[in-house]
Order: sequence, then C-alpha cells, then structure tokens
Amino acid sequence: MNKQNPSILVAGGGAIGGITAALLKKASRDIEIVVRDEAYASLIREKGIEISGTCGNHVVRIPAYSSISDIKEKKDIIILATKATGMIDAALSLKTILGENGYLISLQNGICEDDLVSVIGKNGIIGCVTGWGATMERHGKLIMTSKGDFILGYPDREPDDFLSEIATILSSVVPSRVTTNIIGNKYSKLIINSCITSLGAICGLYLGEMLAIRKIRRIFIEIIREAVLVADKMNLRIEVFSGRLDFREFIKNEGFAGDFKRHLLIRAIGLKYRRLKSSALQSLERGQKTEINYLNGFIVKHGNELGVEVPVNSAIVDIVHDIEEGRRQISIANFNDPFFNRFN
Repeated sequence: MNKQNPSILVAGGGAIGGITAALLKKASRDIEIVVRDEAYASLIREKGIEISGTCGNHVVRIPAYSSISDIKEKKDIIILATKATGMIDAALSLKTILGENGYLISLQNGICEDDLVSVIGKNGIIGCVTGWGATMERHGKLIMTSKGDFILGYPDREPDDFLSEIATILSSVVPSRVTTNIIGNKYSKLIINSCITSLGAICGLYLGEMLAIRKIRRIFIEIIREAVLVADKMNLRIEVFSGRLDFREFIKNEGFAGDFKRHLLIRAIGLKYRRLKSSALQSLERGQKTEINYLNGFIVKHGNELGVEVPVNSAIVDIVHDIEEGRRQISIANFNDPFFNRFN
C-alpha cells in the first residue's frame, strides 16, 4: 500500500460520493469512481461532475466505471458511498478489488460496521460520520448544501498514524478528524436521523412543518429517551452531536421547565432547516427501501437483545415497513394511530 498517495475508489455516484470523488480528484489524488449505469459513468469520464454550493463551483472529470469487473487494479482504499440498503451486496463485489491490507471506509447512515466486518473482516473497516449535506440535482450536477466534517475511526481499536493520514487526504473534501469513539459518534448521528429522517418518511412533511406540531415533537423526544436507555445498556458513550447537542442533558430535567426547553430547541431546529426533506421520504417517493433498519431498527434490535423497552422506535419501524410494503400511505394521519394517543 502506498500510504502517502493510496489508490482510492469511490463506490457510489450520488451527492456525497460524487462530491467526495470530485474534490479528491481536484486535489490530485489517485481516484476512480464506480457508479450504477454506463451512461452516468460515461458522463463523468467525458464531461465531468459539476459541483457547486458551499464547496465552490467546479467541473471535474474522473476515471469512471459502471462495473467492478472493469477495474483492473486493486485499491488501497474503497470509500463506500452507497445507501445502507445496498451496502452488503456492494461490499461483497468490492472485496475482490480491495488490496491486501486495504481498507473500506463506510459513509453509510446508521451503524453498519458489524455487517461490513462480516464481509471485509474486522481489520479492514474504517467507520466514518459524514457531517455535511449534499443533494443531486441530476446525474452529474451535485450541490454541497451545508458545510461540515468527516469523523473517522476504527470500530475496534485506537487511531494510528495511518488513520490520521487518511483524515489528511479527506480534508481535501471537508475538514476531517479521527476519534477514539467512532461508534459513539455514529450513534449520535443515528439518533438525529431516527428522529428527523424517520418521522419525515412517515408524515411526508418538510422539517419545519413537521416540528411545528407538538405531538410530533413529543414523539421526537421519546425516540431520544429510548435511544439513550439502549446506549446505557450497551455501555456506549454517546458523543455530543455536532459539538452542540448533548442527548443526556437534553432529556435530563423533568417538569415544565425541562419540557419547555426541549420543545424550544426542537422548534429552533425546525426553523433553521425548515425546507429539509427527509432522505428516507425521498427514497420512498422513488419506490426504494429506506435505511430504517440501520436507524430506529438498530435501537430496537439492541433494545430487544438487552431487555430495554423501546415501544416508540418499534412503532416507527413497523409504520415505515408498512409504507414500504404498500400497507400504508405516507401521511400525517399515520400519527393518528391509537399507539400515539398518549402524545396528544
């Protein structure tokens, strides 16, 4: 492995993967990308990816493929930027071109590392929290919608010099740092997604509209309470989200004053990101499965294993699965389910 300039493959040409690949290529890194269809791969090779937003305006051509079998050389680093729903199939295919002592970096929402370890092996996984936002206007036209960072860590051991070098490389995209507690960082983001992304998928509202409704804010708070209880049983230290939101402090004080502060904070989030549309909602609208099993489903799975009652997260998982299978429609009326009557 060339540790100074490792060969890198980005798997996935969506907003996050495409922008990551383009900015790495712009920084003269040894980078290629694999996407799902040949038309998109051809566009990337011949015309380039057009990126804009908080990263500036750039058009970057990148060696691109639509089939892993077309990639002839093994890679030192593979950045897996697919949805969690497709990551295992992708990882199984990518394993064939991951070099000896190579690493797969997981950019998925939720906590997927255990599943990826079963494919790649425990010494070949780097967990990563993506703390910035992006959207795809169309194939080849990507927008970085918000600034943020990458947080990198090994799931089972302390950071080393090599991990710091990878953080330096990824700093060509956004500021990047290493952590000794990658699972705690990923769990922190998982909690936020379990509230914002999953509730948005159920009701179909933009974030501002959704969080203006008191009943939904109360459900939001209960998702967090259950998630913290599960983390306690897991002996997991939850990192402060985005350096500002301490979930334990958030749920600590009971009574009117504590509730007032919680609701005020949630309303503020809704106002700041009022036009944010749930990524899970967008998946459902495209007829695709959501990542619910790696979000609220992770809380439910570990809650059940550890004897922690997580009824709200369980109900949310069931409703999203009902929507995926066509047994329910995306609608605010889903929160009229009798289960949620206690939040009126």
